[in-house]
This record gives sequence, structure tokens and C-alpha cells, in this order.
Amino acid sequence: MLSGCAVGPDFMPPAPPDTVKYLSDRAGDRVPGHSIVRAGEVPPQWWELFRSPALNRLVEHGIVHNADLAAAEAAVRVAQANALAQRGALFPSVMGNFESSRQQVPVDLQSPLESNAHLLSLHTGQVTVSYLADVWGGTRRLVESANSQARMRAFQREGVYLTLASNIALAAIEEGRLRGHIAATRRVLGLQGEVLRLLRRQQEQGQIAQTDVAAQETAVAQTRLLLPDLEKKLAQQRHLLSFLTGRLPSDDPKETFDLGSFRMPRRLPLTLPADLVRQRPDIQAAEADFQSDNAKIGVAIANRLPQITLTASSGAASAQFAQLATPGAWLGIVAGSAAQTIFDAGTLENRQRAAEAEADQSLAQYRSVVLAAFQNVADVLRALQAGTRAISAATGAERSATESITLVRKQVDQGQISVPLLLAAQEAYLETSLARLDAQAAQLANTVALFQALGGGWWNRDDRKQAAIKVVPKVKEAGLALRGRLGFATA
Repeated sequence: MLSGCAVGPDFMPPAPPDTVKYLSDRAGDRVPGHSIVRAGEVPPQWWELFRSPALNRLVEHGIVHNADLAAAEAAVRVAQANALAQRGALFPSVMGNFESSRQQVPVDLQSPLESNAHLLSLHTGQVTVSYLADVWGGTRRLVESANSQARMRAFQREGVYLTLASNIALAAIEEGRLRGHIAATRRVLGLQGEVLRLLRRQQEQGQIAQTDVAAQETAVAQTRLLLPDLEKKLAQQRHLLSFLTGRLPSDDPKETFDLGSFRMPRRLPLTLPADLVRQRPDIQAAEADFQSDNAKIGVAIANRLPQITLTASSGAASAQFAQLATPGAWLGIVAGSAAQTIFDAGTLENRQRAAEAEADQSLAQYRSVVLAAFQNVADVLRALQAGTRAISAATGAERSATESITLVRKQVDQGQISVPLLLAAQEAYLETSLARLDAQAAQLANTVALFQALGGGWWNRDDRKQAAIKVVPKVKEAGLALRGRLGFATA
């Protein structure tokens, strides 16, 4: 009877955006050269679609050993324990105590004992039950808020999980790109060295001037100058992979990558816009935070209403320990109290206003996260569209540059040399080779970004293979509905 209502607004999940596509043009969300499956399911181990066993092993190792993911997991346990602790306020508290004392009564006062002894002992044992009646539902709103915080931490953990897998995949792709740059640079250096040897021989025979040889020597030196920086970046990328997988830099992963290690997924899923808000961990975390702040409004309102406390105490007191169990030693009390704040200079009213403003802030932040998520997906789709064209253009340019350098090489062999044409052909060959590698790596990275933008497929995780983490049980009074099943993947 005392807990028949809960003041404050009941939480209603915000409606998803009223749209059916991410891009504004008539072509819709298509990506030329790729099979896009609208409303397709995102696999929980999406990195396996790149068909790289080395990447699979590295991601699995990172999930087990990454420190940031372990910290996020601990944060979930903290929030769950706090929510269960808050739930305990719904029940009465029972305390037992025993007190034993020996005291002396002044001889001028009458002794309380029948024997008129002025030195006496008193033994008291009692059990006290107290209950703060949740008449207005303030405690249930606190439980709802704590459960929402636990839910938010669980989704933040899923965000860390997704970011970790994405960062490992991106780092592996970047390693492949750098190795490709180093290989292309060394290939051009080998070609330039052969040409330089031919030019020196022709110069010795008096066919060309020393300036032509010097120009080629400068080109070789400039190309060689690229290698130290590329090798440094490759080493730093290996350090990053060590960090992401929970290793020291000295404990280099055995797996190595080049762009040939990866294959583009045959089909790319594309979540419907209405489903995106239920699948992105950051959106769900923002919604849970909004629900937590919304529940705090009810807490602030309940604090302004009368607070009813019920107390009952029963026990025994006696001057002799052995007589505590006798009927004459029993004592007890039942009490109830109601307290209402009459004047507090607007403190409680302003706390309610602050709670309402905080809920408004959380709602605005939620909307911002949703807009950013849709922008994220749209940006990735545009990048994939542009990436297809970039790969085609870069491949064509590299083919032309290869034909050009082949023709120039033949001219050098025949002694028909134009130094400006030779230098331009070498530079174009190197630039187009690197551009093609960059375009391929960018398209792979954009594909990783698509899976990350769509939420990573955590909702499809198989609990029989993954260690599940159970979020705080639903409390009926709070009306908290946990949507989805939050699991934690371990390798």
C-alpha cells in the first residue's frame, strides 16, 4: 500500500530518425563494385570476412589481453555491484546489537536493584528493524538510475571491444601499406640503379655528359631518402600492434601483414537506419545515460514529499546474563515517523530543476550521438564509393607509368636518352605505385570503418562460444527494460 506509485516521468526511448537511407542522392546507399545487402546482419567476428588468419589470431589475442578492454570490463562489474547495492534500499534493514555494562550508583541515590546494591551490571540485547517506506517511489527511481548506469557501462564496454578490434584491423592494414611502400621504393631503387650503371657506362664512352649521370645519382639518393622514414613508421606500427594486443614493444607479434594478406568481403551488410540506433553501442550508452538522468527527476520530486519511516525493536535487558531469556526481561518498541520539509530556501525545488535540466542535457547529447552515427555511416559510404573510383584510376595510372618506364629503359639501352623524360618517368612510376597501394589500403580501411559504424554485430554474438556477462536483473518497479543481450567475447 505504501509503494503504490512512483513520481516523476516514466522513461520512453526516443523514436529513431524518420528516414530509410543514409545518403541524399538518387543513387541511394549503393557502392559501385560492391554487393551491398540492405538489412544484412553484421557478423560478430566481422574481421574474419577479410580472410586473413593472421588478423584473426591478432584480434583474438587483443580481446583477451588488451588492458583498456579489461578496464572497461571492470567498470561494468563496478556499476553492476553498485546497482545491486542500491536495490537493497527497497527492503527493510535489520540490525542486532548486544551491550553489556557495569556501573556504580551513588550511595545517596536509591539503588534500582531489589538488593539495594549500588554496584550493578546491565546486559541488553535487541534486534531493530527499520524501513524507509518508498511511498513516492524515490528509492525505485534510484534503482532505475543505477540499473541504467550499469547498462550504460555495459554498452561502453561493447564500444571499447568494437574500437579495439577495429584499431587492430586498421593497424594491420597500415602495416601492409607501409610494407608495400617499402617494397615499391626498393623496386624503383633497383630500377634506378640499373639505369645509373648504364648511364655511367655511356658517360665513360663519351656518349652523354657527366651532368646526366649526376641527375640520375640525385634521383637515386632522393628515392633512397624515403626508406628511413618508411622503416621508422613500420616499426612504430609494429609497436602499436604490440600495445593493442597487450604486449610490450620488445614482444613483437609473430604475425606480419602486407596488402595481399587481405581480401575484400564479398558482400557488405548495411543496417537499416531504424535499426542503427538499437545496434550502435554509443547510441545505446547515451540512451541509458538519458534514462538514468530521467529517473533522477523522480528522486528529486520524492525528496520534496513527506518521508515515512517505520521502526520496530525487540530484545531483553537484565542485570543477570542468565536472566535475559526470562519473560520479565523482554522489551520492545514499535514506532513510525513522518517528516516534511517546511522551509529550505528553495533547496529541494532547485535540485529538482537541476535534475530536469540534466535530463534535457542528456537528451540533447543523445540526439547529437545519433546524428554523429548517421554522419559516420554516410561518410563511410561516400568513402567506399570514392575508393572504388580511386583504385580504378590508380591502377590505370600505374599501368601507364609502367609502360612509360619500360619505353624509357629501352631508350637508355639504345643510347637515346632524355634526362628530363627519364627523371619524370621514374618519379611517375614511383608515385603511381604508391598511389595504387594507398587506394587499396584506404578501401580496406573504409570497409573496417563500415563495420565499426554499423555497431560491430555484438548483438549476434553466440553465448555458447562467448562468456556472457549478465547485466543487473530487471526491477519491475523501475520499469527498466534491457534490450538486447550483452555478451563479452573472449578468445
